[in-house]
Amino acid sequence: MVQSICPYCAVGCGQRVYVKDEKVVQIEGDPDSPISRGRLCPKGSASEQLVNSPGRQTKVLYRAPRSTEWERLDLGTAVEMIADRFIETRRRTWQQNDSEGRLLRRTMGIASLGGATLDNEENYLIKKLFTAAGAVQVENQARI
Repeated sequence: MVQSICPYCAVGCGQRVYVKDEKVVQIEGDPDSPISRGRLCPKGSASEQLVNSPGRQTKVLYRAPRSTEWERLDLGTAVEMIADRFIETRRRTWQQNDSEGRLLRRTMGIASLGGATLDNEENYLIKKLFTAAGAVQVENQARI
């Protein structure tokens, strides 16, 4: 048994994850958790399916523009493609000053929409990253 946190929202309910032969076999609420005291919502109770679903994607898939087929990419290539596009978009859409010369230092070409499965620490780091990059549209699905 390994103690963990439910991945579905920012509440942080405690889970007990039971592993046998390197496979998750059961997930239940952690009664030692001061947040959830052993309870899980329906999504948290079903999170074992998230790990063991036969439909779970475990490889990076990419579909080129106007293509009808997906192709597999290694993680390093995918990260490089994302970084290159991020940097190019920032460069292309950068606004140093407005029409009256006031300092802006922003890009309106990049935005971030986080998911409800991110915890507070992840959201904090994402906010810092995108703000440092000059993005002003940083939002989270849990707040919308």
